[in-house]
Amino acid sequence: MSRIGDSERRAAEAAVAWAAAEGWNPGIDDAERFLRADPEAFLATERGGEIAGTVSCALYGERYAFIGLYIVRPELRGSGIGTELFERALDRAAGRAVGLDGVPAQQGSYERHGFDLAHRNVRWRARAVAAERPAGLAELASVPFDELIAYDAGVFGAERSHFLGAWIERPPGQALACVANGELAGYGVVRECGAGVKVGPLFADDPEIAELLLTGLVAATGPARDVFLDVPAANGPATELAEAWGTEPVFETARMYRNGRPPEDTARVFGVTTFEFG
Repeated sequence: MSRIGDSERRAAEAAVAWAAAEGWNPGIDDAERFLRADPEAFLATERGGEIAGTVSCALYGERYAFIGLYIVRPELRGSGIGTELFERALDRAAGRAVGLDGVPAQQGSYERHGFDLAHRNVRWRARAVAAERPAGLAELASVPFDELIAYDAGVFGAERSHFLGAWIERPPGQALACVANGELAGYGVVRECGAGVKVGPLFADDPEIAELLLTGLVAATGPARDVFLDVPAANGPATELAEAWGTEPVFETARMYRNGRPPEDTARVFGVTTFEFG
């Protein structure tokens, strides 16, 4: 893994700060974790010594990449900075299948770059209530890491050990697993955001396990807090689970791919990991 340089850190911190200003509500330590996962993922353009625009392109092995945090300073939009940055991100993908979560209004623009719509993702918001962690859940750290990597790859569609190593280091109760018959049957993570908390990923073999994990993760956050969950609209049971929690949809993205798509098991995705890194 490459060393995190000053330019990469500046780009990552600017990108996440701008994402918060845009209302995307990233995690409060997302920049640091993204950098640990892929230090070279963040690309930036400068004007007058200041960052003018950013984009990230995270690489997952030799076959898959994910583009996110594509932001240009408002006063510089329309000047060509964004187009140049996006082309740099595609160059970094180097022929891999590439995914992204774009706002629906930009779907046509991404289609002109060769991206095809796969499905919508919907962000749901609920209000946490007092709860206790259900029996049958374990701290994710107790699961052998190689087992987690294999399970995650089977759902996400690509191996991402570096990302997982950075992503799952959480306080007790904020990264949980469900083990059934000696095998991992689902796991989830919850993280602090600028507003409330966000659950992601929430991967599970069935809706019952997903609900068990969601209950345990929310129990770790405390009551009277906003909880956000990003759900693939293509997964009907995941949408039903979100609705059953009394949540409301507040945001939507178009999940799009270029050069093919990874073998993502959407039926087991009850909560997307992140809109920024996949």
